[in-house]
Amino acid sequence: MDGKLAVIGLGSIGSMALWQASRLSDSVVGFEAASPGHARSAVGGDTRLFRMLYRGTQSYYPILQRSRSLWAELEAETGQNIFIRCGGLSIGTTGGPYIPKLLETTRINGADHEILSREEMAERYPQHNLRPDDVAVYDPHAGALRTDRAVTAAVAAAQANGATFHTNTPTDGIQETDDGVTVTSGDKSWTFENVIVSSGGWSQRLMPDFLQKSTEPYRIYLTWFVARDPAEFSPERFPIFIRISGERSMYGAPSVDGVTVKATLDGRGAPTPQADPVPRDLTSAEISETMETVTEFFPGLFPNIVRSDAFPDLYTKDGHALLGPLNDQSRIYCATGFSGGGFKMAPGYGEIAASEALGKRSFDGLDFVRPQRYKSI
Repeated sequence: MDGKLAVIGLGSIGSMALWQASRLSDSVVGFEAASPGHARSAVGGDTRLFRMLYRGTQSYYPILQRSRSLWAELEAETGQNIFIRCGGLSIGTTGGPYIPKLLETTRINGADHEILSREEMAERYPQHNLRPDDVAVYDPHAGALRTDRAVTAAVAAAQANGATFHTNTPTDGIQETDDGVTVTSGDKSWTFENVIVSSGGWSQRLMPDFLQKSTEPYRIYLTWFVARDPAEFSPERFPIFIRISGERSMYGAPSVDGVTVKATLDGRGAPTPQADPVPRDLTSAEISETMETVTEFFPGLFPNIVRSDAFPDLYTKDGHALLGPLNDQSRIYCATGFSGGGFKMAPGYGEIAASEALGKRSFDGLDFVRPQRYKSI
C-alpha cells in the first residue's frame, strides 16, 4: 500500500478533503493534474459567495453551519485572510419565485436574517437600483471567499500535517481490487486502501456508467465591471448579492482589487462537451444580456465588461452533489458533481468525505447527495 487514502483533484473540494483527512491520518496522498488552485478549474474567478440563506433545500443548513466554523479554523491555522465578512443580500420580486421560498426555508432553519424594504435598501445600499415590487433579505453571516487563497491554504495545512501530494500528475484511471484501489498516471501506479474522486469537471471519466449518464460538464462564465466610485463597492459598503427580479437575474461580490466588481448573470451555466478546453470567450448574446442587466441593476458601474472568463464544473441531473461511496462495499468515494454551488460548503463537504472514506465517522441525512440515488436510472 502507498497510503490509506488518495484524494484525486485538489481543487474546491479536494483541497478541503485533503486538509481534513490529514487531521485524521498520517497516510494521505493528493493527486493534482496541474497545480492546486490553477486558474482553469472551478476555483478560478477570485471569489465565491458564502451565505447561510438557501432556497428550498433545508438539508444544506447544517453543512453551511459547519463550513462557516471550518473556514475560520482554516484562517487561524494558516494565517490567511480567506473569508471576507461583508454580509449578503438576496433580492427579488415580493411575490416571485425566489424570495418567498427563501424566507420559508430560512424560517424553518432559524437562520439569522433581516427583511429590507425597497426604501430601506435605497438608504442602506443605494448601489442597487430596485424595481417597485422588489424586496431584499439581509444575511449577516454571508461574505465572499477568496478561492485561490482557500485552496492553497488548505493544501499547505494538509502538508503541514504530514500529507503529501503530486502536482502535474493527471489521473488516467482508477481500478478497484479486493485489497484497495490502484491509481494510474502515465506509466506510474499507486495503490491505496481508499480513494476520493474530487476532480470536478474531470471526474466523469473516472466514474462508472450509471454516474456518467447522470452527470454532465457545464461551462460557467463570470464577468467584471469598473465602478464609477470604487469606495461604494468596497466590502465595507457592498455585501455579496443574489438577485432574481422578473426576467433578470444576477449575482456578485464586492471589489477585492479596489477597481473591479464581479457581477454575473445567474443560472446561465450550459453543457459543454468536455471540461478541457472550455470556451473562454463570451458569445455576443451573453455579452448583450450581461450589459443590459448591469445597466438596469447598477447605475454605479460602467456597463462595459472589462474582464470575463469561463470555467468548468460537473453538474448532476438534480443539481445536488455526489457525496459518498459508489456502493456500500466500494473503496471509491465520490466528492464531485457540485453543480456550481459547492465552494461555500467545501470544508464541510471535505470533512464528511475524509471522515467517511477513512472509516472514522458516518453522517446521516445525506440521502439527497448519495451517488446510489442514480443506481436505478
